[in-house]
Amino acid sequence: MEEIVRGNFNRSSAPSELRITDIRFTDIVGAPMHCTLMKIYTNQGIVGLGEVRDGGDRMYAEMLKSRLLGENPCDVERLFRRIKQFGGPARQGGGVCGVEIALWDIAGKAYGVPIYQMLGGKYRDSIRCYCDTDVDGKHTGTDMGHALKARMEKGFTFCKMDLGLGILMGEPGTLTAPLGYLENQRELWKKAREAKTPEEQRWWRNRAYDQQNIEHPFTGVHVTEKGFDMLEQYVSEVRDVVGYDVPIAIDHFGHIGVEDCIKLCRRIEKYNIAWAEDMIPWQYTDQYKRLSDATTVPICTGEDIYLADGFEDLLEARAVSVIHPDILTSGGILENKKIGDLAEKHGVAMAVHMAETPVSAYACVHSVAATRNFYVLENHSVDVDWWDDIVIGSPAEGKIVDHGFIKVPDKPGLGIDDWNDEVIKEHLHPMFPEMWPETTYFDRMVSNDRLWS
Repeated sequence: MEEIVRGNFNRSSAPSELRITDIRFTDIVGAPMHCTLMKIYTNQGIVGLGEVRDGGDRMYAEMLKSRLLGENPCDVERLFRRIKQFGGPARQGGGVCGVEIALWDIAGKAYGVPIYQMLGGKYRDSIRCYCDTDVDGKHTGTDMGHALKARMEKGFTFCKMDLGLGILMGEPGTLTAPLGYLENQRELWKKAREAKTPEEQRWWRNRAYDQQNIEHPFTGVHVTEKGFDMLEQYVSEVRDVVGYDVPIAIDHFGHIGVEDCIKLCRRIEKYNIAWAEDMIPWQYTDQYKRLSDATTVPICTGEDIYLADGFEDLLEARAVSVIHPDILTSGGILENKKIGDLAEKHGVAMAVHMAETPVSAYACVHSVAATRNFYVLENHSVDVDWWDDIVIGSPAEGKIVDHGFIKVPDKPGLGIDDWNDEVIKEHLHPMFPEMWPETTYFDRMVSNDRLWS
């Protein structure tokens, strides 16, 4: 294996002669999710860093190896066009996106420039982050308000919280559903948590996911007026604590139909919500249009959508006010910029979902620095005290997220030298205990990949 070139870039690089020689992976947990880390090696010692989205199967990325070996990693768009057919919505696109990010990292290091410079330059020097905030267990809006207030005291100028069926569970008279439906779902997850073997856990998790993935219009779950009163009271209590100066976005409503979504949004309009996110599945453009037309709360979706093509119907229908792609689903750095540019054409702002490691965070930073209509970037790792230490050679002088902002780096590529193996080995996924194992099995996978004859 070639020696890794650390530091800004390989000063003796000959970009036209670069070739991909190997791709390897390591899985970690708790950052805050399950993340698959990636390295793409080259014949000149330059190593590109990438990542598969939280919960994605590493094989989505491993099977791409035979399509990339021997290629020049600087031909990013050509290679992306070759492999993008192997991606898809949600976690399915993680392999393609992780490879695309790693290719840009290599290209930037080879040419000695930050990635945003290769995208046309930057619109901003720092990236605003919003802080997604969870509160464990049964709690009140006042409790959530204090949790958000603590985020503001850390310097965050934009917040997000959950507001959904979890608040109503166990409260008599708040939900109407087919008898036993909600109880059955809770029981399936309980059995998955208590399973004694990986095989048993997988069985119960699959049963739970089968039920959880019944799409919102088909569940028969409805919120009662008492339930809406409680949800509105929750938001009111949050605003009583944090005031109205800070924007608050809302997520994780639960599997309810569009009619209930409309009722809820109308109830919380008076609290100046920044956006309501993923209230219904992103595929239902007509329902998003109904929802957007029925409320003044900005409507947002997009973290599970793959490629710019996937956003076209929503944007052309004027069905959303904010799009919210995840760079490890959307297609990677360049495709994410293309999505932002498409949204700008329709007068729609772009926020970006990000619940992964610093590599994905900096991939987002480069992409949105070069995107004019960028709004705000998620950070879901504020409470992970080792998050900054996952990488070596971070361009940040202190914390990567400093008082709610990430400074756009000037270092070549992503701006990161390498993964930090000393930290990674302390957080290895129990099902993948080996760090950077060889992947020669995937060297010679062959298929007819053409899309037309």
